Amino acid sequence: AARTRGKPILVPLPALSARGPNRSRAGRARSRLFPFSVPAHFFPTAIGICGFGWNEAALTDFRLPSSSPADAIESETPPAFLQPLIARVQRHLRGSPEDFADLPYALLGVTDFQRRVYRETLAVKAGSTRSYGDLAAALALPPGGSRAVAAALGANPWPLLIPCHRVIGSDGKLTGFSGPGGVATKAKLLALEG
Repeated sequence: AARTRGKPILVPLPALSARGPNRSRAGRARSRLFPFSVPAHFFPTAIGICGFGWNEAALTDFRLPSSSPADAIESETPPAFLQPLIARVQRHLRGSPEDFADLPYALLGVTDFQRRVYRETLAVKAGSTRSYGDLAAALALPPGGSRAVAAALGANPWPLLIPCHRVIGSDGKLTGFSGPGGVATKAKLLALEG
């Protein structure tokens, strides 16, 4: 996959059909984590089992550990262009921050507005934070635009990689995090990054 210097590759793709019913326990668990018909890989990290999905050209999804992980989840070998991601995430979650802006992100059902928010969020580097209002201002949104930014980040299919956990309230408080564990996970991720 081609990469651009310092900019994520966002690959627009048509929506995939929802996964049909799975009879196996592992299949049902994978279906809850990745509702699309894409291959997925799961791997251990310092904070639990993470996973990601992909298609032929890009990363379609990323999952942080759940508080109630399935004991068996189907996992496939990722393509060569995504294999380094495993070690990078593991290093990051051990406290050695990584920048994931170079990854090829698939825009599976992502709106133009969400794409703009995600690009701006990728500019928030480890060890720093920005408020929802800061992002809204950077995107030249009208007053109240911070709510739209928060909604876009709440739908982020790549938490951690597109670092929505680094976006906080205007008063400096940790607010909203749609990933497993909510604000407690957000605080843990920020603490890991210094």
